[in-house]
Amino acid sequence: MSNIPSEPEFEQAHKELVSTLENSSLFEKNPDYRRALSVVSIPERIIQFRVTWEDDKGNLQVNRGYRVQYNSALGPYKGGLRLHPTVNLSILKFLGFEQTFKNALTGLNMGGGKGGADFDPKGKSENEIRKFCDAFMRKLCHHIGAETDVPAGDIGVGGREVGFMFGTYRREKNKWEGIMTGKGLTWGGSLIRPEATGYGVVYYVEHMIKYVGKGSFQGKRVAISGSGNVAQYAALKCMELGATVVSLSDSNGCLIAEGDAAFTPEHVEEIAAVKLARKPLTEFKSKSSYKYVEGARPWTHVSKVDIALPCATQNEVSREEAEALVSSGALFVAEGSNMGCTQEAIDVFEGVRREKGKEAVWYAPGKASNCGGVAVSGLEMAQNSQRLSWTSEEVDEKLKGIMKNAFENGLNTAKEYVEAKEGELPSLVAGSNIAGFVKVIRAMHDQGDWW
Repeated sequence: MSNIPSEPEFEQAHKELVSTLENSSLFEKNPDYRRALSVVSIPERIIQFRVTWEDDKGNLQVNRGYRVQYNSALGPYKGGLRLHPTVNLSILKFLGFEQTFKNALTGLNMGGGKGGADFDPKGKSENEIRKFCDAFMRKLCHHIGAETDVPAGDIGVGGREVGFMFGTYRREKNKWEGIMTGKGLTWGGSLIRPEATGYGVVYYVEHMIKYVGKGSFQGKRVAISGSGNVAQYAALKCMELGATVVSLSDSNGCLIAEGDAAFTPEHVEEIAAVKLARKPLTEFKSKSSYKYVEGARPWTHVSKVDIALPCATQNEVSREEAEALVSSGALFVAEGSNMGCTQEAIDVFEGVRREKGKEAVWYAPGKASNCGGVAVSGLEMAQNSQRLSWTSEEVDEKLKGIMKNAFENGLNTAKEYVEAKEGELPSLVAGSNIAGFVKVIRAMHDQGDWW
């Protein structure tokens, strides 16, 4: 019996990648790539450390801190820091594994990593959050650097936390360098970075819609989960393009637009303020035309839907919810969150795709559809290296190009390696997995990591 503890989230992500590689012609055409799979599946380095800090009552507190430096074949480790009580090694390994191939799909020189701590920012004062961030970075700063590992924000780590951590690094190391992304605009941050993941997933879906000849976002009904940064900007971009947004959610429940009601930019602004105050969506005041369903996600509570964008957290669409989305008429599902759909949900979407041709639901995995956030992080790194700041128009155009390339790369790779029937839509999950995997392991081979 193995002594390795169970790591369900990582095992799920690994199994999902392996199954698509096995069900393609990749290993048949390149038998040596099987050896590479066993190498790339193990992180290059895992760093674990304790974080001790003092709360406002003067009591000593201790948390577990982590950084999983997964793969650096394509560039410095790149991936966010998550502060949440559920953080553990399985979740961070899964996120680092996904990040490795996601970053490959951006076309930028970035490896993959992920980190964080089991610290819960909710209920903490700003002073306590500052003290924790300072203690966390004093441990982490010995393992990161602009040419080594460049973390970013994630759940529980926004602009405030990035600022606290960056300041600690600068003081500890006595140097200013671009060792974190998501920084403030006046001290090295990039325009469009807060919007990038949400905007990017919408730009990706635009290419999906165009490929199947379904027009544009204009007039489409869009169900979105989450109400944080990704969901907010995805919703705003959908509205800008003429779509009707019919749902948002948080960890306690979901808001559903009833009848002809739809969320507006003003509603999103109000929800952003509620989230910033770390309050639940029940505090949303403009809810006379909206139904709040406690303890539920939106997928089984929305009626007619054209597009579904899971933008909250992992495994937020189950088999039953996938079937509900198919029944509601959804044609496109694209993950704004990482591994937003369970494997059973993906099986539902992929099964319908194989059966119904261009009238099927078409699923896009997060490693492709939500790579816009890390892509603009990469652009922030480039600006820091040059000591320049690009305009929002420049960054947005580069983001659009990256999302187009990510879509076309997955599409064309699926056509090359995955057998399909006449009229069947290519599998974006298989194509994206194979494209990211091949790019990473070819770089590893060139550098002598496997032979």
